[in-house]
Amino acid sequence: MRPSHRLLSAALFAAALSFAAPAVQAAPIVEQAELAAKLDAPQLRILDIRDGKDPAGRTPYETGHLPGAVSAPYSLWRGPKDNPGKPLDAQALTALLQRLGIDRDTEVVVAHEGKDATDFGAAARVYWTLKTAGLSKLSILNGGVSAWRAAGRPLPTDAVQVRPSGYVAQIDTRLIATRDDVVQAQSAQKAKLIDARPKAFFEGETRHVAAKAPGTIAGASNVDSAVWFNKGSGALLAAADVKRVAQSNGIEPGSGTDAVSFCNTGHWAATNWFVMSEMLGEKDVKLYPESMVEWSRAGLPMSNVPNRMRQLLIDLKLSGS
Repeated sequence: MRPSHRLLSAALFAAALSFAAPAVQAAPIVEQAELAAKLDAPQLRILDIRDGKDPAGRTPYETGHLPGAVSAPYSLWRGPKDNPGKPLDAQALTALLQRLGIDRDTEVVVAHEGKDATDFGAAARVYWTLKTAGLSKLSILNGGVSAWRAAGRPLPTDAVQVRPSGYVAQIDTRLIATRDDVVQAQSAQKAKLIDARPKAFFEGETRHVAAKAPGTIAGASNVDSAVWFNKGSGALLAAADVKRVAQSNGIEPGSGTDAVSFCNTGHWAATNWFVMSEMLGEKDVKLYPESMVEWSRAGLPMSNVPNRMRQLLIDLKLSGS
């Protein structure tokens, strides 16, 4: 073989390998000890998504955060007040990711406070949002900042500055269920609809303040996102326990059943999506981000809707009257 042919063959072989190589997927859950061991990794980016302020007006980030973490409050990842579950569009998501210095090679760890299951839901929603943007090296810090603090690890207060990236988000619609997708799934019964809310919401005993009516999507089953946690904990159960709990709640790992996870605003639902997709490895799980706030306003088929008198009592309770 001529030298030029050998060079050409080598180049083609290298190109084929490059084309065939899949994107590296990080472990979806990282424990605090694992994260502590790789804080110096050059491509690591820790996102502190904690919101709120203490009585002195300081944010959680300002009072102490993981070394190297950047502030990325959960509110930045959410929609408007009247539709909190609405996902960011590609332009807004691109601007946010660029400001946080995230690109395709960045290993992103989402750090929440870690106080309870609802807190984990915020991390899962951010993780899902990052994945819809085409990123794959993603993890959630199990137990959040609480686990880090309990281990006696440092929590510096200096604000971390990062160099902006040039990443451009391209939304992966395979992870997103639109309202029309859910209508089709409901009518054709070709996807399992899973309501991630506490039982009181599912049974129509209360509603989200932005929803039009209590109840659930007709045909849905209820798997409260809190089942994946020990009571009072913000750390996800061990993998074997997650599988056991899934089976006891009618989710059979490896069954190949399509599923749509929803709640009020795509927050609790993100946890169920995370467990089914990232922990159990189901391939066709989608999140309906606008969830019951959008569905109820659209007047689409619902179950467990209480009578008008009961709805008025719920309205009075929510208004504080």
